[in-house]
Amino acid sequence: MTFDKIKELIVDQLGVDEDMVEMDTNLMKDLEADSLDAVEIILGIEEAFGLEIPDEEAEKFETVRDLVEYVDSHEE
Repeated sequence: MTFDKIKELIVDQLGVDEDMVEMDTNLMKDLEADSLDAVEIILGIEEAFGLEIPDEEAEKFETVRDLVEYVDSHEE
């Protein structure tokens, strides 16, 4: 499932408890991710799902749901 894979990437990158990562979790506000963390998460998602996420799309991501929905709608 897309959410589980993305959740694992976020937990690994940010070192947060996996209970903190839900669909509506805000990466910056709830998990205190900074812009470098966000870039690392995006790169991890690109690698894990074989996607290329344009910067202008990546800048729009705020919640875990945003990431999951993007991957689900762009996976082949």
